[in-house]
Amino acid sequence: MIEEIHIHDLGVITDAVLPLGPGLSVLSGETGAGKTMVVTALGMLLGNRADAGAVRSGSAKALAEATVRVPAEHPAVSLVEESGGTVDREDVGRAQEGLVLLSRTVSAEGRSRAHVGGRSAPVGTLGAVGETLVAVHGQSDQLRLKSQAAQRKALDDYAGPPVAHELGLYREKLARYRGVVATLRAAKENSRERALQAQSLTTALAEIDAVEPVPGEDVQLDAESEKLTNLEALRSAALTAHTALSGSDEDDAAGANAVAMLSQAQQALENEADADPDLAALAARVRELTVVAADVAADLSGYASGLDEDGPARLAEVEARRSALRRLTKKYGATIDEVLAWADDARASLQKLVVDPQREEELRAEGEALRAGLEEHAATLLSLRRAAAERLAAAVSEELTALAMPNARLVVAVEPAERFTDDGRDSIEFMLAPHAGATPRPLGKGASGGELSRIMLALEVVLSEVDPVPTFVFDEVDSGVGGKAAVEIGRRLKMLARNVQVLVVTHLPQVAAFADQHVLVTKSSDSSVSDVKVLTQEERVVELARMLAGHEDSDAAREHARELMRDATA
Repeated sequence: MIEEIHIHDLGVITDAVLPLGPGLSVLSGETGAGKTMVVTALGMLLGNRADAGAVRSGSAKALAEATVRVPAEHPAVSLVEESGGTVDREDVGRAQEGLVLLSRTVSAEGRSRAHVGGRSAPVGTLGAVGETLVAVHGQSDQLRLKSQAAQRKALDDYAGPPVAHELGLYREKLARYRGVVATLRAAKENSRERALQAQSLTTALAEIDAVEPVPGEDVQLDAESEKLTNLEALRSAALTAHTALSGSDEDDAAGANAVAMLSQAQQALENEADADPDLAALAARVRELTVVAADVAADLSGYASGLDEDGPARLAEVEARRSALRRLTKKYGATIDEVLAWADDARASLQKLVVDPQREEELRAEGEALRAGLEEHAATLLSLRRAAAERLAAAVSEELTALAMPNARLVVAVEPAERFTDDGRDSIEFMLAPHAGATPRPLGKGASGGELSRIMLALEVVLSEVDPVPTFVFDEVDSGVGGKAAVEIGRRLKMLARNVQVLVVTHLPQVAAFADQHVLVTKSSDSSVSDVKVLTQEERVVELARMLAGHEDSDAAREHARELMRDATA
């Protein structure tokens, strides 16, 4: 609810702080005192168009500021924080609440600035936050339910759990249906481009498959090519090393080679090893060297013998294969492993590009089944909404009768539509027939400001338990009525105030008598300045007397005022 409104240099109000409480707050005052400036200030906070003419004459700018208390989980809190503003959080009992500060300035030149949660923000953001907090009905025609989206939500909230459950099932099926339709559309659209892509991928895969590359093959062939290119040098090195270790076949077995010399050393040491353990250990180590040298010599002989005598022919084969692999790596990847990975991705893409007739038929059948289910859910929603629309229209029309509009009736039209939307397959529109035999017209058209306020009051009273906004403001709700109808307006404002905060600008004492808080707007003797004051109980009596008879000092008027207040309390 709004805890406080601060107005500075707006119209005839120089500077006023209006404290508000829960329940029904009434604003009254003489004509021209500036009551409507309170509504104008709230309109500024709702993002209404800035009007430089509202700035007090001689002032540089006008300011409207409001402090609003909301539950911590209220949508306004997230909107403020998303815009970079700050919400002061307080623990109240077991719940947490937040204080939201909204402000708007309008310069005498028409420039406007908005602040949300203490931070500068676009006017649109201010309006988005304000719309979740305050609904103004009256001269500004600020209809909370003017859009069909808002009317649909109000009707669905009024209809309750049956519509909410059915709408959930419908939306789940709609999401699946849209997915199937999108898949089918993608399969059919751009068939020429898809065919060209498929042909290009097929050609590339055929080229790769013709070569039949093996993972790591390019690295293996590079090493083999290097070996075959240096075949003679490798053989010569192996034979030279073999000769040094064990000699050649033509050499004398006792010739100078490493193995023979190691054998001599080993024999010399072993002959005397029994005489000294240290020498025996050295003899064992030399024996190991002899064995290793002999093994290496044998391996070198085998290596030299194993070098391919057909080296040039094999080298030609290797180079031809490397050339074939290089053609692939130039097109599809830096290495053969990358080429093979590209080929795997290409096969997956090709599978998607080529429409499987069987899969397409399965998708078409699934889509038809989902559409049939959608039509069933949409028909159920239509039926549920029409039933709720009849109840809502009857309840609001009954309220209008009590609000001095006995021949007016609300019509809630729920008609089937062509397209499936997120909310069903129907259109919803609230319309008003203001007189017997009149053609129903959309809300806000063909009704005076006072009639429009009463229409919205009737709607809000009926919807208040299922679709509440924290604060409602009514201006001119009592226009053109009096007597019993005025009492009923006051009574219904009080009923609405059980669930939400209500602020009403009124000229009628019958309405003001129901107030939980009465605020008087007064003007100076020269009508140049206005002030705002919250009245005590006795001051309320005086103000009601003025509203009744124009003579606040009249004892009869004051007694009548007390009677009105007693009846309202009863």
